[in-house]
Amino acid sequence: MPANKITKAVIPAAGFGTRLFPTTKVVKKELFPVIDKDGSAKPVIFLIIEEALSAGIEEIAIIVQPDDKQIFKKLFKRPPSAALFEKLTPENQKLSKRLVDIGDRIKVITQDKQEGYGHAVYCAKEWVDNEPFLLMLGDHIYSSKEKKSCAKQVLDIYEKVNHSVIGLTIVNSELLHKVGCVTGTWKEQNSILSVSQVYEKPAIEYARENLRVDGLGEDEFLSIFGLYALTPTIFNCLEDEINNNIRMKGEFQLTTCLDTLRQRAGMTGYVVQGKFYDVGMPDAYLQSLIDFRNR
Repeated sequence: MPANKITKAVIPAAGFGTRLFPTTKVVKKELFPVIDKDGSAKPVIFLIIEEALSAGIEEIAIIVQPDDKQIFKKLFKRPPSAALFEKLTPENQKLSKRLVDIGDRIKVITQDKQEGYGHAVYCAKEWVDNEPFLLMLGDHIYSSKEKKSCAKQVLDIYEKVNHSVIGLTIVNSELLHKVGCVTGTWKEQNSILSVSQVYEKPAIEYARENLRVDGLGEDEFLSIFGLYALTPTIFNCLEDEINNNIRMKGEFQLTTCLDTLRQRAGMTGYVVQGKFYDVGMPDAYLQSLIDFRNR
């Protein structure tokens, strides 16, 4: 196995899901159903894990709130009762067995106090054990435009450059206030970028002044896709902010640490040939149900 091959993935799933309240009071957004192209109703987290496995990932950590640990363990580590299993269609019996098989690869880690996305990632430090890893959002699912899955595309770039890689997509300026953005210079036009800045939710004025990228339209920018291949140096960056109590809107963020990681060890951006579906907001979840089924 190559020394720089990534075999671990981290999926933070410890948020409150406030934008989908009150449903998230009783059902985690990572467990919301999405109809796959084969017609099966799969929890979001299952689809994310399938994406990871498609990229050659061997071990997966899910970061959850303490009260939710048993829910995720029940999904992946406990088969249904014999009575329920017998009532399943043959296709769903296969899915049931696959869930339990996947469960052998999953570690459920708790974030004891919800202090932000960056803090949730930091909770995986001991488990990651000084290896590079794939970081995946807990409320994004993906569809590739080519044979390689979106996650596999990002990991293949990592193996070429041997430093951190951020998956990117092109967005219009009206979405800037919702996303993290990057700028830099192209190594391969409209594909591979040498990243020179990572910035969280920029104002349009700031983006136009500082985040323009050659070759994009006047109001087009590169935003974060939701797949990251990261070196373990990210944990040093996160630890520095946590120890110094550096917060944004009361929480420890990931994006500021990504920019620190870029400064310390370099970073490449890759425009993913595919699409992500955001299930973390009501209207986006509704559209995801339609688009993902028909992709």
